[in-house]
Amino acid sequence: MKGDTSKKRFGTRAIHAGQAPEPVTGAVAVPIFQTSTYVQPALDEISKYDYARSVNPTREALEQNVASLENGVDAQAFSSGMAAITTLMTLVGADEHAVFSQNVYGGTYRLLNQVLNRYRVRSSWVDTTDLDALRVSLTPATKLVFLESPTNPMMEITDISAVCEIAHEQGVKVAVDNTFLSPYVQRPLDLGADFVVHSTTKFLNGHSDSIGGVLISKDQEDADWFQFALKSSGAILAPFDCFLTMRGIKTLAVRMDRHESNTQQIVALLKDHPAVKTTLYPGLPDFPGHEIQKRQASGFGAMVSFDVGSYARAHSVLGSVEVFSLAESLGGVESLISHPASMTHASIPEERRQALGITDGLVRISVGIEDAEDLVDDLKAALDGLD
Repeated sequence: MKGDTSKKRFGTRAIHAGQAPEPVTGAVAVPIFQTSTYVQPALDEISKYDYARSVNPTREALEQNVASLENGVDAQAFSSGMAAITTLMTLVGADEHAVFSQNVYGGTYRLLNQVLNRYRVRSSWVDTTDLDALRVSLTPATKLVFLESPTNPMMEITDISAVCEIAHEQGVKVAVDNTFLSPYVQRPLDLGADFVVHSTTKFLNGHSDSIGGVLISKDQEDADWFQFALKSSGAILAPFDCFLTMRGIKTLAVRMDRHESNTQQIVALLKDHPAVKTTLYPGLPDFPGHEIQKRQASGFGAMVSFDVGSYARAHSVLGSVEVFSLAESLGGVESLISHPASMTHASIPEERRQALGITDGLVRISVGIEDAEDLVDDLKAALDGLD
């Protein structure tokens, strides 16, 4: 496909945006430009491509692709999702302030509370589903509001448009971690956000074979700053990982449809099973935030958490499944099961975990694209085996 892809539909852009055929050979797949540097025409004719930490054609193609899918002006690709968030936080200086959703990935909490606090970057952890609580949390020093919606692992839903309106009235920018849903399901920039971050490791790549991150901006001035920060810090995504992520994105639309249809069958099992105390999934009609999610996204995703009541019972479930794999991470074609309190959120103090509802009996699953009947049978057998 040649020319402008911006007016094409999502599935077409996932395959073609930023993916022009290689001009020398006509290769359909963007080549892996595995080089550290580039020969220059002359001393006074330095080309755009000067050094691979600054720019790489494979990385550029991925960045253009993801920016198109999120309807942003530009994107930067990083060596991990946490590298993307760290670069985003360069917008907040010493003695300035950022507001975060109270329930976020443990690595984000660790970055703020154990690393950036050493440099007097101030942070507050707020229930962003409560708009009044958000308003109260904003101060003259606040520079950024950072949302997860749904949150990890409690699946809390924040009204992104409402938060953006409140924050922008105070001159505060808004970033959304969209990893759980992907741009196929939710596009925060269209809802008013200024930035979107992803761990490309998850649904974008989709095959559990690459770690990466991406940061997409609505405004070119912000994107230019992030590009400078990326060049300066060097936390770039390697060309081969860019290639793998682009390959994964080409099937994002069809994968997400299968992920979600499988998830609906898993949730149907969980919500009625006597061994399950609570099922957390935004697609349930009585789930808090369900109507907001229907309004701001096209689906509910493939992440589900459920509580079986105790660590011993969670241990039994995680040790009994056969198709689900016990592992951290999410968003791959294979179904994963994990224990947030001792795995993804172990860096959060126990007292705070309990206050957030991350109990020792909480289990989180990332539903893959296997045959749904096998997933249901596997999880049902594990739950039926509980006392």
